[in-house]
Amino acid sequence: MTTDERWMTQSLALAARGEGFVEPNPMVGAVVLDANGQLVGEGWHQKFGGPHAEVHALEMAGERARGGTLYGTLEPCCHFGKTPPCTDAVLKAGVSRVVVAMADPFPKVDGGGLTILRNAGLEVVVGLKEAEARRLNAPYLKRLKTGQPWVIAKWAMTLDGKIATSTGDSKWISGEESRRRVHELRGRVDAVIVGLGTVIADDPLLTARPPGPRVATRVVLFYRTWELPNEARLRSTAKEAPVLLAIPHAHTLNVLKWARDGAELLELPSGDGGLSIAALLTELGKRGMTNVLVEGGSGILGSFHDAGAIDETWVFIAPKLIGGTGPGPIGGRGLPRIDDAMKPTETHIEQIGLDTLVITRFTAKL
Repeated sequence: MTTDERWMTQSLALAARGEGFVEPNPMVGAVVLDANGQLVGEGWHQKFGGPHAEVHALEMAGERARGGTLYGTLEPCCHFGKTPPCTDAVLKAGVSRVVVAMADPFPKVDGGGLTILRNAGLEVVVGLKEAEARRLNAPYLKRLKTGQPWVIAKWAMTLDGKIATSTGDSKWISGEESRRRVHELRGRVDAVIVGLGTVIADDPLLTARPPGPRVATRVVLFYRTWELPNEARLRSTAKEAPVLLAIPHAHTLNVLKWARDGAELLELPSGDGGLSIAALLTELGKRGMTNVLVEGGSGILGSFHDAGAIDETWVFIAPKLIGGTGPGPIGGRGLPRIDDAMKPTETHIEQIGLDTLVITRFTAKL
């Protein structure tokens, strides 16, 4: 590993600390070496609206940054937003060399920061560990490119592929350690999406316990003629954590009581076999959401799969067999051929207690 690779790896590790705290901004990390190659500063973007990674690192370095090298996982910004341009801080610090993993495709930056630094006479290197930087910020890049958030589909199932028994019992397929991991995941996403059937069958709360850095909007997506239950934990807590009811344009559902108790109504057009998943994701993207979690049930998961809208899956596999006619995780229309299945770009397998967690990404390179 070269010196540049070593410090860019450190910058990427620092950037990851911002996960859940900085969205819809990207995660960014930075390291500063002095003119002799000694570490004198490091930092990361710690919260949305707060100082960027480069500012933290350069402030730590102080005068020792002069003549040194700045490593960053993303091109320094060059515009006034919630904070001043990072390019101003870089030039003021007096570093002579800047190494960044990737340019920032955000329209107000998009190479402008790199141009400013080069025009000021700094040596600028771009592209070191770019693939790793793009992977880290794939949700940010997807939202910039498509206007829609990154979609994580999660479910727990038995060894024989069931998410519930034939009677609908599903508590608990996964172990306590796995359920804690799900709460951690909920605590860093912008929305948790379920179907009305899940609300009726499980009466879920859908919050992160203990709370994480984000409070997710709890989205109920439905299009059947079922009525919302009068008694539900989502309704009774709608003023404590947001609840969004996604419903058809032409609806006759009894939602007014939920709305009076704090739930927001979102009318969506119909899609293939239900509500338009694309319209839902576009609306959530407009609201600044970067990561959303789809928890099911099988009908909603199937709708997202049919729409080609799943970017990542978290599958908890419990060492249990229940047999019978219990449902599988993905309903919907399905695919006619195995060769039509989404191709994974990466897979991570982890043991959690007695369960096995398989995390898979499907989205093409962004």
